[in-house]
Amino acid sequence: MKASGVGIALETPLQPEILALIDASDAFAASLYAAEHRHAVGVERLTADDARFLVARRGGRALGCVGLVVDGAQAEIKRMFVHDDARGLGIGGLLMTSIENLARSEGVRLVQLETGPRNDAALKLYAKQGYRPCGPFGSYRPSPGSVFMEKTLTPE
Repeated sequence: MKASGVGIALETPLQPEILALIDASDAFAASLYAAEHRHAVGVERLTADDARFLVARRGGRALGCVGLVVDGAQAEIKRMFVHDDARGLGIGGLLMTSIENLARSEGVRLVQLETGPRNDAALKLYAKQGYRPCGPFGSYRPSPGSVFMEKTLTPE
């Protein structure tokens, strides 16, 4: 069963079910990378005025999430995660397409992200979505524990 019946909507991350999803994301990252190579933002950052947070649900159950921090015509993807028992259903692609559409509607033209080199599924998803390698951006510095990617959004 693919992603049929999945709804994606703006939500607050300050919900027990979403906090559990974010904890699962942290545990997954910790299984792959040392603390100095993890750059996840705290939940409070995802509730700021310049942040957007989407949740994918099926039957009311949260299956995945993605955040976006907007800075004018640029934005950064944060906290992209699909629960392990929902992987392979196309939810990651739906979340990425949805967050890009939201970014585009707000005038964002460049979306960037940082991920790790051992997260093969994420790297494949981002490449499939049209993201290409780039150099460090914002406050990031070159690191063997980081892969930087970006995508230029075309206007609707």
